[in-house]
Amino acid sequence: MNRELIAAFVETITAERGAAANTVAAYTRDLESCGEFLDAARRTFENAGVKDLRAYLASMVKDGLSAKTQARRLSALREFYKYLYTEKIRKDNPTDALDSPKTGHSLPKYLSESEIDALFDAVALLPAKKQPRMSALLEILYASGLRVSELVGLPANAANIRENYMIVRGKGAKDRMVPLTDKAKKALRDWMPERERTLPKGRESRWLFPSTGKTGHLTREEFFLELKELAMYAGIAPQRVSPHVIRHSFASHLIAHDADLRTVQQMLGHADIATTQIYTHILDDRLKSVVAKNHPLADPDFFSLSLKK
Repeated sequence: MNRELIAAFVETITAERGAAANTVAAYTRDLESCGEFLDAARRTFENAGVKDLRAYLASMVKDGLSAKTQARRLSALREFYKYLYTEKIRKDNPTDALDSPKTGHSLPKYLSESEIDALFDAVALLPAKKQPRMSALLEILYASGLRVSELVGLPANAANIRENYMIVRGKGAKDRMVPLTDKAKKALRDWMPERERTLPKGRESRWLFPSTGKTGHLTREEFFLELKELAMYAGIAPQRVSPHVIRHSFASHLIAHDADLRTVQQMLGHADIATTQIYTHILDDRLKSVVAKNHPLADPDFFSLSLKK
C-alpha cells in the first residue's frame, strides 16, 4: 500500500478545503482499507483497474458492511482517484465507471417540542456545578442548530454577543451566521463567571468550553455522555438523545413553524439544499394532520348531513 500517496492526498484536502481532523481520519481509514485489499490482490492504487475496484466493492457486500459505509468508502475513493488524475499520477479515473450503492433515505430522528422543554427543565436537576455549562451548551445548540464539533470548539470571544446571532466557522472553513435567543445569550453570560472558576489559576484558554484534555476544550464524546445523563433526568430514553438529534430537532421545529427551507439550509451550513429537504417530512406530517382535522371527508357525519340537505 502506498501510504505516502494517501498522506499527500489528505494533506491536500486539509490545505485546500480546511478538512477537519475527523474528516481526515475517516478518509485515511477508508483509503487504507482499499489499499489493504489491493495489496492482497497484488495490485496498487497506481495500477488498479475498474475490475479491481469492483472486486473491492463486492468484498464489502460480502463482509456485510452497510450500504451507507460502502457509499462513504466509494466517495473517498472517487475523491482520491480524482486527485491522482489531477496530479498526473494516473492517466484515467477508474472510479468513473463504478456505480454507487443504493443507500435509501432515512428520516432524521428528532425530539418533540415538549421533550426539548423537558431537557431544559432537567438542567435544574443536575448537580449544581454542572448546571451553568450544560445550560449554555443546550441553549446554544437548540437556538442555532450547530454541529457538535462547532459547538464544543467555539472560541471564548463567542460570548461577546450583543446581537441575536453569532458567526460560526463550519465545514470547509466557511463562516455562517446562526441565530441566538435571549435565553441563549443569558445562559452564556451566566456561564462566563463559572468558566473562569474552572480554569487553573493563572491559565487562560481560547475556548468557550475549556477542558484540561488534549484538545483544550470539551470534546464531542464528553458532551455526548453528559447529554445522555441529562436525558435520564428528563425521563427520556438516553439512546434517543444526542447532539445531532438536538440539531435535527432545531431544524424540524423551524420547518414546522413555517421557516423557509433556504433559511434553514443557511443556518445549518448545508452546501446543498437537497440535504436540507429531508426535513420536509415535517411538512408532510402537518399536511396529514390538517387534512385529517379539516377535510369534510374526515368527518364521519359528512355524508349523512349532506344527504339531509
